Amino acid sequence: MSNRRRPARDNTYRTNYLRSGAWFARRDRWFRDEQTRDGTIRCALCLGAGGPHSLELHHLDYRGVTQTPHGWTAHEQHEDLTPLHPRCHEYVHQLIERDRALSGFVSRRTASIQAIARLQAKIAHYIEASLEQQ
Repeated sequence: MSNRRRPARDNTYRTNYLRSGAWFARRDRWFRDEQTRDGTIRCALCLGAGGPHSLELHHLDYRGVTQTPHGWTAHEQHEDLTPLHPRCHEYVHQLIERDRALSGFVSRRTASIQAIARLQAKIAHYIEASLEQQ
């Protein structure tokens, strides 16, 4: 199983599910639940605050996403979704896709968590280097 993204035109998950009423309802419920739990919702990568209009949800696992003859179902577990700003989301996917170990040899959850941790380390290093130059 590969963690590489398939082209959108051949990927009904991206072309249909992410545009479905089932996904939008699940997404809205995730943000409501998270707001109730923690108050402030933060991007898993940059830790910037956000909400449903500024954050996307990244799937750590696709269990719960199924297509039936009657349409899509969205039964992802709360923990299977993580918030990311659109640019941060793209960075996570780019790293997973270009890193052989992340794209092919580990689970999607592990690949995503490792990609986010690596990117956070790069951000911290960049900030530290910037502060040293001041």
